[in-house]
Amino acid sequence: MKMKAVGMYKALPITDESSLVDVQMTKPVPTKHDLLVKIAAVSVNPVDTKLRVAQNKMGISPRILGFDAVGTIVGKGSEVTLFHDGEEVYFAGDVTRQGNNAEYTLIDERLVGHKPVNLTNAEAAAMPLTTITATEALFDRLQIVSGKSILIINGAGGVGSVATQLAKLAGLTVISTASRADTVSWTKAHGADYVINHHEDMLIQLQKLGFRSVDYILCLHDTYRHFSFMEQAIKPQGKICTIVDLTHPVDMRVLKDKSATLSFEFMFTRSKYQTEDQMKQHDILEQATLYFETGQLKSTLNKVLTPFNAETLRLAHQTIEEGQMIGKLVVEGFDNDGK
Repeated sequence: MKMKAVGMYKALPITDESSLVDVQMTKPVPTKHDLLVKIAAVSVNPVDTKLRVAQNKMGISPRILGFDAVGTIVGKGSEVTLFHDGEEVYFAGDVTRQGNNAEYTLIDERLVGHKPVNLTNAEAAAMPLTTITATEALFDRLQIVSGKSILIINGAGGVGSVATQLAKLAGLTVISTASRADTVSWTKAHGADYVINHHEDMLIQLQKLGFRSVDYILCLHDTYRHFSFMEQAIKPQGKICTIVDLTHPVDMRVLKDKSATLSFEFMFTRSKYQTEDQMKQHDILEQATLYFETGQLKSTLNKVLTPFNAETLRLAHQTIEEGQMIGKLVVEGFDNDGK
């Protein structure tokens, strides 16, 4: 049986109509821990655009991107124990497999959560990747403790919008960065106690707020550009986590002198390397579902595009690449029937 999908064959500028194309694929068959999910909506993230431009070989079969989705289980492998046919789920995918820009996809049940009942498909699709990233960064990498302070660089982005909410839930004082009136308002609306401008001297701004330094820093934008500032702003024995690659070598002597920790967060590590604790992503999403359903977390959806086809996804990629997106962008509706 065939299904509709949007794929790519080689790296091209998103303005090229061949960068993402409508294709017909064979509907996948689940085995072992796989769930077969009929996709209702997907969110487009910076990782989608990065993987698209990194694809440098022409292939006979198209590469399917898309790593944030919500849908309904329509089949499962023989070893599935966590879910049943007909359940609505949300998940962030696995970069080692074909993605979710298709009518149907396969996903390991250990990376999946039950969709929050109070969220629409679009609201739910916006959340898995950023929620897992923020949770892993805060609790696995930074190991945050209530009563401390955290600085979140780029608080209005997808991960920042969730990290701000989670940090507040955990009892931290949250300082986020934003530079425009709309991003400042968005960041405050998601719980930031203070907002400073990352285009101005952030050390001076922190000091004016009464902070000589902070316990934790979560960097969600241009690690190299902000590295020197972060070294100065982190407390002795404090912790820094970043989700952005270092583009140039940096001098870490100040971090060494402070016995400060620098760690990286990559949400796909557990699935890519088949770690023993990959079930934790299921647990993270299940806990997030409780937070959404009890009103302790809110969706960061900010833009929805339809219908689900190559033209729409090219527009979505272009929007992300422009770097001005607030919150999350979702594409839904193969048949224009997303709810």
